[in-house]
Amino acid sequence: MRVALFITCVNDTLFPGTGRAVVTLLRRLGCDVEFPRAQTCCGQMHVNTGYPEEGRRLARHFVDVFAGYDAVVAPSGSCAAMVREQYPRLARTSTPHTSATRASAPVMAGSGTPGTPGGLTAGTVEAAATGDAPGSFAAEVAEMVPKVYDLSEFLVDVLGVTDVGAYFPHRVTYHPTCHSMRILRVGDRPTRLLEQVRGLELVPLPGADECCGFGGTFAVKNPAISAAMCADKVHNVATTGAEVLCAADNSCLMHIGGTLKRQRTGVRIMHLAEILATTEATR
Repeated sequence: MRVALFITCVNDTLFPGTGRAVVTLLRRLGCDVEFPRAQTCCGQMHVNTGYPEEGRRLARHFVDVFAGYDAVVAPSGSCAAMVREQYPRLARTSTPHTSATRASAPVMAGSGTPGTPGGLTAGTVEAAATGDAPGSFAAEVAEMVPKVYDLSEFLVDVLGVTDVGAYFPHRVTYHPTCHSMRILRVGDRPTRLLEQVRGLELVPLPGADECCGFGGTFAVKNPAISAAMCADKVHNVATTGAEVLCAADNSCLMHIGGTLKRQRTGVRIMHLAEILATTEATR
């Protein structure tokens, strides 16, 4: 199976180890994993802050870059949800002007590759090529969307595995992030995977379904509310006695992890992919 890694901006810039873990894990399970170097931001922050045209150009680019793969796997429920939920809407509202005109918008183009330091460099993304027929973008999005998966979805639903051969002898609690839980509806797939990790003790997180307060630009626009929500989440994490807090979105882990560190809880954060990629041989 030819699989593309959609690394996402946060992982490429701040958590490249997560991308490497996804590649290690999927190759161990027999997948042919590639990293399309032309990939860029999915456009989520543009759309969420009121710039749909800029987001649409990025969506057009995403579809072009990832066309031809059997599956596109992202270690981020948030960005996978953007593609699955927002791209069809962007395609439906695409105007003839947008479809027929080239325009460039500054974005961050991924330059890091799994196994090398991550990093982003300034780049541009062009709108759909001149001559796109009305509705053609919508058709391409409709074909692309079913191929885009959160990591846990791909493992459980496509590869049909829950035991991935991982070994991680630690007490772990899991935070289900909002987009993965409410938009992708991944349900118990992540915890089913964690339950099969040898040596791992999975403990329930009180108030697990409550938002951590990050929400992308929400944390910037509403810092006091965001901090209060995070404080509640950290309190609940501390009551579990866990050594590690796991989630499927590093943006949320970064937010919670900052407060965990400031409060000197001793709890460390790890992405789901990093735990699942760990074996007795690699510890």
